Amino acid sequence: MATCTHLDQIDLDVEPSGSGCVECLAEGGRWVHLRRCLTCGHVGCCDSSPGLHASAHAGATQHPVIQSAEPGEDWCYCYPDDVMFEVR
Repeated sequence: MATCTHLDQIDLDVEPSGSGCVECLAEGGRWVHLRRCLTCGHVGCCDSSPGLHASAHAGATQHPVIQSAEPGEDWCYCYPDDVMFEVR
């Protein structure tokens, strides 16, 4: 079973950078779903969105783990380890 090897970089209490995708809001773009970086709190749009800003943020900063910012969803995803998981 695959595991996330970046748990030491997760801060579940990090404040989200806003209520929408930072880049989409600045560009006047749109998103499908939102993801929060669990290292710095950056809120970006998902890979189904035109901007793919959450993935771009992870690639640019090397921040490995995101969490769904959608209501009722608690799952996390680690980019380098390509694994989804929940933190309880």
